[in-house]
Amino acid sequence: MNLAVTVATAARVSAQLRRDRRTVALVLVVPPALLLLLDAMFDADPTVMTRTGPALVGLLPLMMMFLITSIAMLRERTGGTLERLMSMPLAKLDLLAGYAVAFALVAAVQATVTGTVAFVVLGIPTAGPAWAVVALAVANALLGMALGLLVSAFATSEFQAVQFLPAVMLPQLLLVGLLVPRPRLPAALGAVAAVLPATYAFDALMAVAAGDTGPALATDVAVVAGAIVVALVLAAATLRRRTP
Repeated sequence: MNLAVTVATAARVSAQLRRDRRTVALVLVVPPALLLLLDAMFDADPTVMTRTGPALVGLLPLMMMFLITSIAMLRERTGGTLERLMSMPLAKLDLLAGYAVAFALVAAVQATVTGTVAFVVLGIPTAGPAWAVVALAVANALLGMALGLLVSAFATSEFQAVQFLPAVMLPQLLLVGLLVPRPRLPAALGAVAAVLPATYAFDALMAVAAGDTGPALATDVAVVAGAIVVALVLAAATLRRRTP
């Protein structure tokens, strides 16, 4: 792995993201705005935000980073940038690591802003430390980033990339237990939920919110980390080096 190449790739991607005002708004404005909207909607029943708020702090970055990364990587593929890079003597790991570093920084800022709105502005209670929820939100954003890098290989336009959001992410959010507790799901849906990475991301968030830092939390975090690695490895397999 070449550290200089990784840093250069991260710097290039970060500069592109900063110049895209719509992306900046999507990252920094939309998640907190959604939390404020939901808090206003359930003002008559504060228990709803108490129960779901910590999970939303972690799941919204997962959704947003999936969308942003899939579109950004698709632009690299269709614009010829990726092809030119792959014709150079650099490792796939260097390229993906650069993307991971750039989006990790974005994820950290996004999770911090969203967490501040949730726990400081809205005062959503959490039995565990708020910083732990924010840290899990960053991990979830990295999971969204890795999945976005992977699915970008299967899209030929930005419209198709956006279509993967309801196809890949929405079913996961519906099955994690946010709307309906998983024990109440039909057996078949429960079995599907058990193999989805977002399920473990949700369980980790709920465990921290409840102040439970037992072995189950470590297992959930390990599964999320493993899913990130697997998605990045599969994404690397979709990169094709052009023969000069």
